[in-house]
Amino acid sequence: MIEADELASSLATPDAPVLLDVRWKLGDPDGYRHYLREHIPGAVYADLERELAGPPSPAHGRHPLPVVADLERAARGWGVREGVGVVAYDDVGGTSAARVWWLLRWAGFFHVRLLDGGLGSWKRAGLPLRAGEVRPGPGNVRLSEGRLPVIDADGAAQYAGNAVLLDARAAERYRGEVEPVDPRAGHIPGARSAPTTQNLAADGSFRPVEELRARFAELGADGRQPVGVYCGSSVTAAHEVAALAIAGIEAALYPGSWSQWSSDPDRPVETGHGRS
Repeated sequence: MIEADELASSLATPDAPVLLDVRWKLGDPDGYRHYLREHIPGAVYADLERELAGPPSPAHGRHPLPVVADLERAARGWGVREGVGVVAYDDVGGTSAARVWWLLRWAGFFHVRLLDGGLGSWKRAGLPLRAGEVRPGPGNVRLSEGRLPVIDADGAAQYAGNAVLLDARAAERYRGEVEPVDPRAGHIPGARSAPTTQNLAADGSFRPVEELRARFAELGADGRQPVGVYCGSSVTAAHEVAALAIAGIEAALYPGSWSQWSSDPDRPVETGHGRS
């Protein structure tokens, strides 16, 4: 994590990080328009749908992992360079910015942090905003996939039965009471409900380390057995992986997530409270 005041200071130095605005949320396709209206000075817009995911399909989910060559091309377009850090932010507590945090680390670029509290923390600090688009110079980063653990649908089933599988969606989606976008309502049998919003304080910043450790320990994720995470399409699941990392627990991401699982009629579905 990085705090707003620290980020503001670092942006004024010769080694300023590349700053990425990753505003996106389910049901709001206008992240780019919000960015053009106002953003942190110097921020480049990273498009979650076009640059942080591969083409959607029932077989692979709504936001499958991009081909690493495409991710590298996008990262160079954002101006990401070897030896220079990256900071990502959004306006939803990091739940979309965590996607680029996870993807870059998965692709071998580990000098990336999240602005704790996102755009809201910057505004509360009384720091300036800018309008319009930033066009950075080209980057030179080299990326290669596979630096973070991932699981497929079979792996998710195994984690649910033999280890810990956390469902990062809202509790009502986990229980199957509502399903706004995916083919079937419910959750992977054996998964535990762990809404990623509960990793955040009221101001949208991450809860303290000890609180996160206690939360995950109650869910069985105490570091003594493997942990996997999924959500609707692996966006907010990346935020849960980040929260687990803050708590000192490594977790595997299921990229296909519920959008892939629920599209396969041969995969079982459970509703109700389950192991929440």
